[in-house]
Amino acid sequence: MYASMLNYPSSLFGHYDRLRRELDDVFGGPALANSIRSVAAGTSPAINVGRTPTSVEVYAFAPGLDASKIEVTLDRGVLRIAGERASAIPQNDGKVTVYTRERDSGPFLRAVSLPDDVDPASVRASYKDGVLQVSVARREAAQPTRITVQ
Repeated sequence: MYASMLNYPSSLFGHYDRLRRELDDVFGGPALANSIRSVAAGTSPAINVGRTPTSVEVYAFAPGLDASKIEVTLDRGVLRIAGERASAIPQNDGKVTVYTRERDSGPFLRAVSLPDDVDPASVRASYKDGVLQVSVARREAAQPTRITVQ
């Protein structure tokens, strides 16, 4: 009912993108990604992926979940993060009218393709303050080495 002013478009193409998203919401469209590297709007949980000289770091932003119900697997270089967020809105209750829903609920699955130099035997995962951090160590042979010039 009330549009969010945080996402208000400021250009003609911004208006077009907003209209496309609203039509996708109404008609259940595919919500296509805006670029080749991005994912569909509303993909949950949001993730950041980066690397250090010794590891690949993946951060998944998933507040309000039980850490024991988050499933993290690494198989053939693909890291998968799966789980389910329960809806905070009562189901089949005629007393509740929902005008907007910005927090996703239901099952989710994110998959990240990792580089070939990761060590699948050395993976750490921790969940704190709504952020899941998965750290996958890189193999020793892939570590940068300093070469002494003689």
